[in-house]
Amino acid sequence: MAFGMTNHREHLVLIGAGHAHVAVLADWIQHGLPCERATLLTPHAHLRYSGTVPGWIAGQYERDAGTVDVAALAKRAGVQWVQGMCSRIDPDANRIVTDGGSTIEFDCASIDTGGVGRANRILGHDSRLIDIRPIDRFVEKMVQMNIPARIAIVGGGAGGVELAFALRNTSGPEVVTLITGADGLLPGFAESVRNRVRAELVAQSVTLVETNARLEDGALHGCDQSLEPTDLIIAALGSAAPEWPRESGLACDAAGFIAVDQHQRSISHTHIFAVGDIASRQDRIVPHSGVHAVHAGPILATNLRKLMLGHEPSASYTPCPTNLYLISTGDGSAIGSYGPLAAQGRWVAKLKHWIDKRWLSQYADLAKDV
Repeated sequence: MAFGMTNHREHLVLIGAGHAHVAVLADWIQHGLPCERATLLTPHAHLRYSGTVPGWIAGQYERDAGTVDVAALAKRAGVQWVQGMCSRIDPDANRIVTDGGSTIEFDCASIDTGGVGRANRILGHDSRLIDIRPIDRFVEKMVQMNIPARIAIVGGGAGGVELAFALRNTSGPEVVTLITGADGLLPGFAESVRNRVRAELVAQSVTLVETNARLEDGALHGCDQSLEPTDLIIAALGSAAPEWPRESGLACDAAGFIAVDQHQRSISHTHIFAVGDIASRQDRIVPHSGVHAVHAGPILATNLRKLMLGHEPSASYTPCPTNLYLISTGDGSAIGSYGPLAAQGRWVAKLKHWIDKRWLSQYADLAKDV
């Protein structure tokens, strides 16, 4: 459904509080609301920054050091905060239904809820299996458990690698195994980076298994190899799409992520925007990564403001050909990746800490006067 330029845009609803929506709230604090009324719907008062979770596990951060008070940001921006989750949306009747059964009507909506875990879908079911998504539930489970002796991490991306290093540097585990999947260690990264990570895994006695994992008959396997005994299995497999966007009638890609154009607008309902892990750009490939969600935030803020003020959105996020990635090794050091370049040392860890702290502190400063 097209949202004609003559429609009134009085109520804008933000669904979820991912990295991009935090940037939108900051824009509204600094420049005022672009509409008469705005609502933020999110299950938690705080956004947990996933980049600090491995550091917390390794003892480098306090548990809640990497959180953003989104409820306080909303209050300062003049936005009503509603605690809950979207269970479905009627994009034609402009109505949201929450998990608590309440209804929120809107003129324009933006969705930044992130994806969902896919551990059971890919690996199967097992009482030892926990998913890193959603990150808040993962942290709660880690807080409640005593770290066991034998841990397997399934997922060879940067998140899985950082978790393996973090767990290797905490008390408890005697055996830490990283199972990458058939794509191998750090797919998409330069060979120079993979070589440094591979050497560091050996140095820290992390067992590397570069094959697919599966749960079968109550046991963890890698191809024909048994990976037992294992006390805890952590899935770091990236995000899957929740079911409600497709069930709600929004256009989605083949994997179920909301299909959006270059302005982050739904290709089927142009008064609805989506960004971050729940969205799928149809004009170009934008990987599901926190770095892209952070950079897309100000673009989304600009386009939402234009739409609510009666103008056509025109801003678009174009990813850089090369991005900086900093992978903590859990021991006070880190490995940096920038295209074909790789670096390692404590100075890289300090750079990572500075970048993370700068991102978090800008929103802490905006929220502290509430």
